Amino acid sequence: MNEVINFLLCGVGGQGTVLASDVLVNVGLAAGFDAKQAEVHGMSQRGGSVSSHVRWGREVHSPIVGLGEADVLLAFEKLEALRNIKSLRSGGVAVINTQVIVPLTVTSGGQKYPSDEEIHAAFAQVTPHVRYIEGEKIAEELGNLRVANVVLLGALSALLEAGDLLAGMNVDAGTWLKVITERVPPKHVELNKKAFQAGREAVLKSN
Repeated sequence: MNEVINFLLCGVGGQGTVLASDVLVNVGLAAGFDAKQAEVHGMSQRGGSVSSHVRWGREVHSPIVGLGEADVLLAFEKLEALRNIKSLRSGGVAVINTQVIVPLTVTSGGQKYPSDEEIHAAFAQVTPHVRYIEGEKIAEELGNLRVANVVLLGALSALLEAGDLLAGMNVDAGTWLKVITERVPPKHVELNKKAFQAGREAVLKSN
């Protein structure tokens, strides 16, 4: 297996980035890896940027993922994906939620929200391994927008299983589901299981 795999998660306050990060680090531990986590909170209460570093490996000394060192960029919002593109290594994997949350800097007229074409072109210069997941749409179909983060985790789990890019780091779906079950309120367990599976299917159907 790879010595270490570096994940960078990014999103907007209120999207569940922190919960997703907590699930991811604990999935690594449950799978038998050394795993560490570091969170960076922006103005999360006002919808500001939130990011989290997670690392799995045989031995992990630091939780921090440096610029150009992320093997996986898991982005819960498109502009946040673009803002963090410099953290993704060349040839890494990007999993990007298609949700748009327009920041104050755009609504006030100071900046322009990038087009899909601009975002796609930027990532194409870094890696061919980009998946755009309609996490918000899938979550809405399940009846609760708040599980979009778990949809994205499901998509990530399927990509880790399917590809050779991250050889030796795949973890079975049962381990993911066990960790998710332990970290969501009991009344929401079944909903989150459905969200996780829907995210996996979004990837597996497109392979």
